[in-house]
Amino acid sequence: MPSVLPTEITDPVNARILAVSEDRIAGFLEDPFAEIARLAELPAGVVHERIRAMLEAHTIRRVRQTLMATNLAPGALVAWKVPADRLDAAFEYMSKQDPFSGHVVIRSTDSETTGSVYRLWTTVKVPVGFSMRKHCAALARIVGAEAFRIMPAKRLFALGVGHVRRKGIEPGARTDEPGRVLDTTIVHLSPLDWQVLGPLKREFAPEEIRAEPWRARAEEAGVSYEEFLRVAESLSARGVIGRFSTFLEHVKPSSAGTRVTRYNALFHWRVPPGREIEAGKEVGRHHILTHAYWREGGDEFAHVNIMAVAHGTEKATVLAHKAAIDEHLAAAGIPVLYTNVFWGGRSEIKPSEIAPAEYEAWCRRVGIDPETMRAEPGDASESAA
Repeated sequence: MPSVLPTEITDPVNARILAVSEDRIAGFLEDPFAEIARLAELPAGVVHERIRAMLEAHTIRRVRQTLMATNLAPGALVAWKVPADRLDAAFEYMSKQDPFSGHVVIRSTDSETTGSVYRLWTTVKVPVGFSMRKHCAALARIVGAEAFRIMPAKRLFALGVGHVRRKGIEPGARTDEPGRVLDTTIVHLSPLDWQVLGPLKREFAPEEIRAEPWRARAEEAGVSYEEFLRVAESLSARGVIGRFSTFLEHVKPSSAGTRVTRYNALFHWRVPPGREIEAGKEVGRHHILTHAYWREGGDEFAHVNIMAVAHGTEKATVLAHKAAIDEHLAAAGIPVLYTNVFWGGRSEIKPSEIAPAEYEAWCRRVGIDPETMRAEPGDASESAA
């Protein structure tokens, strides 16, 4: 009888694999599993069978080639003010019925603060040519939201979700160099690019985790294997490809009751206007952060302009990391005029759809003429309603 493979993140072999596969495989590779094996110093066959087993056990919730979606479609973090009796239904709709909402989180604050009435937070992307404002207004009508705040990222400072590697990080641990600044310039794609991109970004089923994983995807795209690789490498060179990643189920417990993380904190800071990039680079040094951005919170959120996300298993530890970042900003001579923490509760995470054809199809499903959702001149993506 074949032995059952361990599927918990605490297993030493799985931990070695995940320390690499969560966020260390940058760009596009012809055989990403072989690179994971090389960096983890394990045979490729072991990597295949362990990732396959963890995916089947739902320890890993998805395996996919990520995209720098901020460079492919206009995107934003959106905070929604939804009546309490409609909050759960709104969460369900955003997470299950809107393909353009990615992260969907119900958040709260430790006390009543500016913006604490905005309980539902989502990431939203709309394909090029369509209006973020109109899409959010349509969602607000559907779910009964009273107001929303659209906060596009003006700059990105830190990206990555290596929960396994972050488990032992001490508060204040950071890089010697300032965080790297990434812009959000939209890259326009050709029909062939889109033809390859669809199969490229699709999640992997367990049986697809093997050597040369892109051969079947090339067939799906209707191009030769060589052409598929050429287009994918071109997309990577143009900054469209993110990383090849295994995404852990990081809030829900595994079959053995293990949680990758318990607390999801969205940190807010307001720094003086003109110092956003400087502050973001200093915040972006810190290893604990999975994301850091310059976003404008407006009146609804006391005009905060730097936001970051951290995860942890203990609330006190997450707050200690926040305090260390605050102290670092002060030491760097950057005044913090206001700060706050929004804690994540119920959450669902899925990739946002970015294909224009899919947007038109969604509009028709919900009874909207797609032409009425087109972006118009001066149709600013950042707004409150």
